[in-house]
Amino acid sequence: MMMTNTTKTTKLLTGTQVPELAVKTLDGQLWKLSEQQPQNFTLIIFYRGWFCPICHNYLAELERLLDDFTKLGVEAIAISGDSQADAQKSITEWGIKNLTVGCEASIDLFRSWGLYISKGAFEKEPPLFCEPGFFLVKPDGTLFYAAVNSAPFGRPPISDMLSAIDFVLPRNYPVRGTD
Repeated sequence: MMMTNTTKTTKLLTGTQVPELAVKTLDGQLWKLSEQQPQNFTLIIFYRGWFCPICHNYLAELERLLDDFTKLGVEAIAISGDSQADAQKSITEWGIKNLTVGCEASIDLFRSWGLYISKGAFEKEPPLFCEPGFFLVKPDGTLFYAAVNSAPFGRPPISDMLSAIDFVLPRNYPVRGTD
């Protein structure tokens, strides 16, 4: 994980273009947000990393509901700063088989997405890592929804977000929080 501190953390505003996002995936490919073509949203979940048991449960729940998100026209990716080896090990141990997983994301990338950064406080934690973030990005690259956490708990429940997406899509629900 690259540990630079050159990018200032900024708050992303709904209804505006999100920063470019390009990450290495576990299959060694480069995943770029700008190349995604979801019917309705790209779901981007930033997670703390292999050492986080709450991330394990959160991504396992997303994996379980992934087909339901796909049916709603939502493509998902989960991203951490883990090395490829650590990300692969955790995904294998966590039983994640279908979710696209990005790894080796930098602290600068996390900051450009407005994520909180924590310093490792326990033996298993890396020196710096991101706290969780949940983003829904429209196909045109604008931010529809954002939830950013300063700690591993309090994330939007995956099943609640699935229900919310199912609610907003047929109603052409407007982007909120733009001011």
